[in-house]
Amino acid sequence: MTPKNHPKPTPATSSVLLASLVLPGLAALAAFSPMLASAESAPEQTTIAIKYSTYQDSQPGLDRVSVSAPQIYVQAPIAGNWSVEASAVSDSVSGASPRWHTQVSGASRMSDERKAGDLKFTRYLSRAAISGSVAISNEHDYASRALGLDARWSTDDNNRTWTVGYGTSSDRIDTTYREGNTTAVDQHKRTHEIMGGVTQVLTPTDLVQFNLTRSAGSGYYDDPYKMQDKRPDQRNTWIALARWNHYVDAYDASLRSSYRYYTDTFGVQSHTAGVEWVQPVGRWTFTPGARYYSQSAASFYVDPVFNANGTYDLGATFMAANAQTYKSFDQRLSAFGAVTLSLKVAYAITPHTSVDVKVEDYQQKAALHLGGSGSPGLDAFNARFMQVGLTHRF
Repeated sequence: MTPKNHPKPTPATSSVLLASLVLPGLAALAAFSPMLASAESAPEQTTIAIKYSTYQDSQPGLDRVSVSAPQIYVQAPIAGNWSVEASAVSDSVSGASPRWHTQVSGASRMSDERKAGDLKFTRYLSRAAISGSVAISNEHDYASRALGLDARWSTDDNNRTWTVGYGTSSDRIDTTYREGNTTAVDQHKRTHEIMGGVTQVLTPTDLVQFNLTRSAGSGYYDDPYKMQDKRPDQRNTWIALARWNHYVDAYDASLRSSYRYYTDTFGVQSHTAGVEWVQPVGRWTFTPGARYYSQSAASFYVDPVFNANGTYDLGATFMAANAQTYKSFDQRLSAFGAVTLSLKVAYAITPHTSVDVKVEDYQQKAALHLGGSGSPGLDAFNARFMQVGLTHRF
């Protein structure tokens, strides 16, 4: 059984990329996919969802990245006990990559378009389902191919669902730009990932889930667009995810909460805690949310060096980097914290057609780092995300 009034997952908000949680690099998205403990059954209707997303981030004194992304999702039942899911997205990206430390010169300009798609087939059994998926992504300097296989099965009372999966990806990096040489031409990266999880109905109003993911990657991890960026050629990770959904009868609403722990062999450890309140009001549904993120710096991240006057010393900073075998100025590998506030508003035009709008505001600062001040010499980083969508079932 499912908790009272527990919202069923809608494919429009759960794309194949989210559903294929075992695909390498996608396990981090599990915290934002719906969870359900119930007997497996094929969908009875076809669902088509169209979304359009925009993203804009900024740092003081720097024109940053802008992204626009139209996307489409389709799920349809086939042959009685089968379903097929497919999605496609085209990202148009322009602007500058995050600069290292506080130096504008460390940010590279870019203009690119990414086209990505995925396909998933699911076979439903009496209390189980087996899925296979494939995903592709192409940019002018980066191509990725991924395969996934997962299985889910429920207990006789439908109160518990087990999930296991395996995924593998192969990436090719091919750019002639790397500080004047061509060392990033025809570079490769491979990743293998396994995941196991359980979803449990605790009470008529409480549903919990726990997933554990292990990922092993090898190959080219450097950023060819950043100066003196040399990273280890292996990156192994552990990800633990816990979620709890609670139905609040007094308000006819649902409280969704999650916690995610991440650690890898780069030395990065992160904590992510999130909460959402799902409030239906007639044909409307309002979902405000908040998320906190904090990570430690990679073991090879190079902090800036300041001179006696307290100003940035470029020469001393580069000398400190040269003393290390592996090094990176990439602020995405630094120690920082971030807060995201979000609001999603959905309206059911008819029982089979709905529209929705979602906005997110992301604020990242070293001072928000959990248990400390984070890495020095980092400017604040802000981002704004907006998505509008239309979903129809027939």
